Amino acid sequence: MPRAAAQPPQIPGLHAERLLGSGGFSDVFLYSQELPKRQVAVKVLALDEVTDESRAAFVDEANLMAQLSAHPYIVTIYNAAVAADGRPFFVMEYCPGPSLSQQYRYRQFTVADVLRTGIRVTSAVATAHAAGILHRDIKPANVLTNAYGWPALADFGISAVVDPDVTPDAGTAGDDRSLGLSIPWSPPEMFDDAPAGDVRSDVYSLAATVYTLLAGRSPFEVPGQPNGSIDLIGRIERGAITPLERTDVPNSLLSVLRRGMAVRPDDRFDSAIDFGRSLQRVELELSFAPTTLDVPNLAQARPQATPGDEDATRVRPMVTVMPSAPAAPPKDADATVIRSGVPSVAAQTPEPDATRIRPRPITPKANPQPDSSSTVRTGPKTVDASGESDAAPAPKRSRGRLVGGIVGAAAVLVIAGGVAASVILGSTSGPEPTKTSTGAPIIITDVPAPEQERVTVAEDGSSVTFEWSNPEPRQGDSYVWQRLDGPDAGQKHPTQETTLTLTGLTGHDKVCVSVSISRQNGKTSTEPLEMCTS
Repeated sequence: MPRAAAQPPQIPGLHAERLLGSGGFSDVFLYSQELPKRQVAVKVLALDEVTDESRAAFVDEANLMAQLSAHPYIVTIYNAAVAADGRPFFVMEYCPGPSLSQQYRYRQFTVADVLRTGIRVTSAVATAHAAGILHRDIKPANVLTNAYGWPALADFGISAVVDPDVTPDAGTAGDDRSLGLSIPWSPPEMFDDAPAGDVRSDVYSLAATVYTLLAGRSPFEVPGQPNGSIDLIGRIERGAITPLERTDVPNSLLSVLRRGMAVRPDDRFDSAIDFGRSLQRVELELSFAPTTLDVPNLAQARPQATPGDEDATRVRPMVTVMPSAPAAPPKDADATVIRSGVPSVAAQTPEPDATRIRPRPITPKANPQPDSSSTVRTGPKTVDASGESDAAPAPKRSRGRLVGGIVGAAAVLVIAGGVAASVILGSTSGPEPTKTSTGAPIIITDVPAPEQERVTVAEDGSSVTFEWSNPEPRQGDSYVWQRLDGPDAGQKHPTQETTLTLTGLTGHDKVCVSVSISRQNGKTSTEPLEMCTS
């Protein structure tokens, strides 16, 4: 049975209005603040969860969010304290809009909206990474909407601290705090008995979240097929992404998302900044208004401190990364690893999270250092509507105890009507990060349009043949054509041929098509070729 929400605590200067949402460890209430006058959200640790361990975890979350509160796309925290009844709480920005999880269920995002939202959330995640923090639970339900309609990343309850002073091959035992997991947006490495996550795990969840906004469902959910936890885990480990059912998404964007959701961490983007820049490139390709990546300027030279500087105010400014800006500053030579997790608490959202399972921690193994000599990038495979995949099976993972926990939970549901799930997860040292790019400006190479050869109409007007050529052929080139008129206008069709014959026409029909070159890297012609019958 879900835990019943507690009564809101009495907090000086605040008046409780209503419950916003509840989770396994905490409740979120809407309060009105007297001075300054405003509405705020207050997250309160559940009374029966107030232990030394949970109290420390709650404080950890408040401190982590406070470090990042200045960011425009991260929920701002105002205050933290302990109520008179002994329950810890923290006061944060109230985000009145629906979460991304609520939005994708009732409306279809345009490609422009998806890119803009994805880049903004990416800048929030990159800022957390720059501060040494992994989120580890990025998903649509944890991206709220503030009063200005902007996305706001929330729920750092199971985040981990990235310690730059620990070597990549040093194992970490953690501190016996539990780790939560949201299966549909989690990377495959998090299903191991000894999960090893790093910044590329957050990149995976970012890409999965962006894909969800396009698809209107999680990336590995197959309509009409079983979509239980074990079904999803199997597809995630195989990289069997369910194809999109819409035709307005460019191949370049799909390529970015598939790389972000690659099964092997080494095949993903090395950082959230790299992922965000790739989304910016797609914006440029589509001639959309550019969205900036707002990240802290951590590469500033620090002046030598003097005795008079000890009490000086120091400001860490934000920098704006435009699509043509240099890459992120290089990281320190020291590798980063995950120290530990903290207990998961509810996001500021009224919807339940049925996909989160609460495991107990173990001492993980050290994560091997990635092979930096590999330059091959492979993305996940896709499956057809039946859910079958022809992809080669991924290397087997040790997740027997995870599957056992899920099956055991299902048995308890059938026998007792309760809800139980148990897995074994924990924190471990992450791989040594790959060096970031050198800071050279991004070069966008336009893909040319095909060149028209001829348009041939049959004598009776019942068919027409369009022919074109490729002015700059490359290995792996293909073409995408679409009708510009008639009932099928706008529907895209891939082809390997340089001719197209349309039949079933009348002699009075004027027929127009557009044709684009599609490169192997996902880029398409900036301006397609348009051909018409006279």
